[in-house]
Amino acid sequence: MSTRKSDGIDFAARSRSRRRALQAIYAWQMSGTPLARLLEEFAHEQDMNVADAAYFEDLVTGVVRGAKALDEALSGFLDRGIDQVDPIERGVLRIAAYEMLHRPDVPYRVVINEAIETTKRFGADHGHSYINGVLDKAAAQWRAVEAEAARKG
Repeated sequence: MSTRKSDGIDFAARSRSRRRALQAIYAWQMSGTPLARLLEEFAHEQDMNVADAAYFEDLVTGVVRGAKALDEALSGFLDRGIDQVDPIERGVLRIAAYEMLHRPDVPYRVVINEAIETTKRFGADHGHSYINGVLDKAAAQWRAVEAEAARKG
């Protein structure tokens, strides 16, 4: 993985943060672990020293606190209820939705690509195709100006 940096952002560290956030969100979805305990448990993980800890915390906090709103925002792009989506893909979708809706500093194409790559790594065989389809539709609405500019560009 590249360790490219731009404007002080370490892209590899952010990718690791997203993967760790997915693992934390998955644990939360399965066990309902309180947010503070979840953050504490993952803060001591071996690879957190090479991740962007602040970004990890923002993603996990944003998803856990905003899960209901994120699920509602995603519902129009899903072909089933969010609870029927595989837990890994559900976590990926929630993280990506949080980033698209609350992190305008992250280009939507980066959000989608990271979601696809994370799903390929942790999800079902063809889960990444589902993630791509949902997030493409979401980006066209949530990041309409950015998506249109990318299409013209």
